[in-house]
Amino acid sequence: MAINRAQTKKQLQEGLNAVFGLEYKQYPELWKDIFEMSKESKKAYVEDVLMSGFGAAPVKAEGSGVQYDSASEGYVSRYVFETIALAFALTEEAGEDNLYGDLGSRLSRALARSFQYTKNVKGANIANYAFTAGYTGGDGKVLCASDHPLQGGGTASNVLTTAADLSETAIEDLLIQIGDAVDDRGLPIPLMTKKLILPTELQFTGNRLLKSDGRVGTADNDINNIKAMNLISGGMAVNVYLTDPDAWFITTDCMDGLKYIERKAISKGIEGEFESGNMRYKARERYVFGWSNWRGIYGTPGS
Repeated sequence: MAINRAQTKKQLQEGLNAVFGLEYKQYPELWKDIFEMSKESKKAYVEDVLMSGFGAAPVKAEGSGVQYDSASEGYVSRYVFETIALAFALTEEAGEDNLYGDLGSRLSRALARSFQYTKNVKGANIANYAFTAGYTGGDGKVLCASDHPLQGGGTASNVLTTAADLSETAIEDLLIQIGDAVDDRGLPIPLMTKKLILPTELQFTGNRLLKSDGRVGTADNDINNIKAMNLISGGMAVNVYLTDPDAWFITTDCMDGLKYIERKAISKGIEGEFESGNMRYKARERYVFGWSNWRGIYGTPGS
C-alpha cells in the first residue's frame, strides 16, 4: 500500500515546527570489527574447505627409508547468500502536497538506515549464537566450543576453559589459550590478537582493563601486563547489537576466520507507476556472514 496524504496529513498544512523521527545519527558498520570482507560475483553459494598440513618431521635413521606423511581435505564451510530487500511507495499527491521538503528523499534515508541496522544485527548474531546449540559451522560445532575436532586427531578449544566474567585474570587466561593454539596436525600457530569485543554493559570495565597502567581493582603496585605488553593491539570494540551482557570475545588474525562475503552491493531504484502516478522506492543487496576457521575468535559466555 502506498503512503498517502491521510498518513501525512499534518505535513500538508503550514504551521509545523519540525517533522522528526525519520533521521537519526547512525551507528557505524560495527560488524567490520569482527569480520573479514570479500566479494563473490557469480555463484549462489561459496564453500571453504579445510586442508590439513603435515605433522612434525621425524628423525630418519641411517640407511632406513624416509617416512611419508599425507595431507587431506577436512570439513567444508558453505556460505549461502541471502537477499535483503525492502521497498515503499508514495502516492503522487502525497509527494506533491507535502510542504516540508522532499518526502521521498527523507523516506529513502530511513530506508538506508533500515539496511544498515539489518547488517549490523546479522553480523552480531554470529557472536550472539556462538555458544548456542544448533548454530554450527562446518566442523559440526558451535563457533565457540571446547571440542572442535582436529584433522590429525584430538580436539581443540576456543572457549575459555572455565566460563568467567570480564576481568584481568579472565583476559590473561584467554590470551594464554590463544597463545597455545595449534593447527589441525598439532603444530603451534603464532596467532596474534586483534580486538576485545564487548557489549555495551562491559565497556567501562573493558576500558579500565586495557588502559590502566596498574592492575585494576587491587592495591598491588604491579603493572597492567595487558597494556604494558600490548597484548590486544586493536583495543576494544563495543557492539550495541550483542545481546548477552556477560559474553565477551577476542578476535585474532587467523586467516579465513570470520567472514562477510558480499554477493551484490546495495542497489537502489525509483520508478513511477503510469496509471496511479505512485512512486516506488526499492533497495536490495545480497550477502552472508559466517566462519570457516573457528580460530578467528575466542570467547566466553561469562559466568
